[in-house]
Amino acid sequence: MRLRPDDVVSPEDLERGKRALVRDAAWATLAGSLYSGVILIAFAVALGASPMVIGLLAAIPFLAQVAQLPAIALVERIRQRRKITVISVTVSRGIILLLAFLPFLEPRHALALFLLGQTVITLLGSISGCSLNSWLHQLLPKEILGTLFAKRLFWSTLVASLGTLFAGQVVQHWPFGNPIEGYSVAFVAAALAGFMSSYYLSQVPEPKMVANGPPLPVHAMIRAPFRDRNFRSVIVFMASWNLASNLAAPFLTVYLLKQLGYGLGMVTTLWVSSQIANALTMYLWGRLSDRLSNKAILAVALPAYFGCLMGLPFTTIPAPHALTLPLLFVVHIAMGAASGGIGLATGNLGLKLAPQGQGTAYLSAISLTGAMAAGLASISGGALAEWFASRELSLYIHWASPGLSTTATVLQFQHWEFLFAISFALGGYVLHALSRIKEGEEISERRVMQEFVGEARRSLDQLSPIEGLRTAVLFPLGRLSERRRRARNRALQVRPRSAP
Repeated sequence: MRLRPDDVVSPEDLERGKRALVRDAAWATLAGSLYSGVILIAFAVALGASPMVIGLLAAIPFLAQVAQLPAIALVERIRQRRKITVISVTVSRGIILLLAFLPFLEPRHALALFLLGQTVITLLGSISGCSLNSWLHQLLPKEILGTLFAKRLFWSTLVASLGTLFAGQVVQHWPFGNPIEGYSVAFVAAALAGFMSSYYLSQVPEPKMVANGPPLPVHAMIRAPFRDRNFRSVIVFMASWNLASNLAAPFLTVYLLKQLGYGLGMVTTLWVSSQIANALTMYLWGRLSDRLSNKAILAVALPAYFGCLMGLPFTTIPAPHALTLPLLFVVHIAMGAASGGIGLATGNLGLKLAPQGQGTAYLSAISLTGAMAAGLASISGGALAEWFASRELSLYIHWASPGLSTTATVLQFQHWEFLFAISFALGGYVLHALSRIKEGEEISERRVMQEFVGEARRSLDQLSPIEGLRTAVLFPLGRLSERRRRARNRALQVRPRSAP
């Protein structure tokens, strides 16, 4: 296994590397789906973690990004990014394998060791992430970023959905002894998938690092992105997005498990529905990213995401009912489609706007500020959740007349639902921060939606020759477009007659 940089990276090597990146993403995301995300939070809940501990657990991966500071110096000194990345991620996956023993320990000790293991794993992940970002920034042409990363995200999302669904069902229906022991199977499978990811990552070519004059001190490299006016706007946007989203997102699993009372199998099914929507729209977002701009995609996807968060409390008004679960599926599907565009565009934005040869410092600045904001949001969310646990906000409409008196619940926030409302409110500033970024031609949200519908129409035509299927899916959008066209034509006909 060769880990030193390659003297020459040919077009054939680049194509081979792109295929390896797709396979690496699939295996890495499978490992993540079996260990982190929904499974990680559910495991902590099973060990008896409080909201504050869950917030801390969610914050650890972000706070660990501080390791990017020494990682920048490490990359610039060793200048072998493939070696740093592969070794770091492989060691972290070995630790995940050791965590498979935790379900057999006393819960209090298991939770403490789980927090410690998660800290080490995320520190190593921070080092590898810094090295990988610099590596891919130099290796991949900017013109293919949208399509390539869409392909990576599509397959990784698809595999992650299957992995999470498998883990949720194994834990919920564990037939031997204590159900918490089912997490051991998930952790072992996560480690094995992670080792496969490390293998494919080692197959990606690495060009030698570009020398841009004498090496700069680390503090000078870190200051450079903040002095770049436009890139500083990107940093502020990413920090505000991470703050707003991570105030509520880490606690969605707990909300479904504890407040709504669903089992882990149903919670993972909801998560998978979101990821399937994410995967099905990923290619569309990727094409739009290459053809339009990342900023335009975010201007459409961000309001949809925050709107879904705000919609969660309304699925249970006045109390959980027969339509609550179907509505939760609708919200998760819409949120998954929006998250696909956000994840793709935010990842591409930094890669696109960072100057060539300075990717390590510029991309690390995004990661560090975003991670600190996300870590602060997660811890704050845990503290707020504990404070809101015994509080409720309700708004009613009361109608009284002779012989009739009725009351309807208009608004009702309890416990975790306050976090969704606060996150929605912070979303307004996220959109303001986005508006300050300059990324070439300014493109309207309307054009993004038109292009998105056009891509969906073409994709559906390729997938199915049945005209009825295309018509059924796109009929409402087609009718709306036709109605607006007729209105414009009428306006054009009236205007000449009204002219003097």
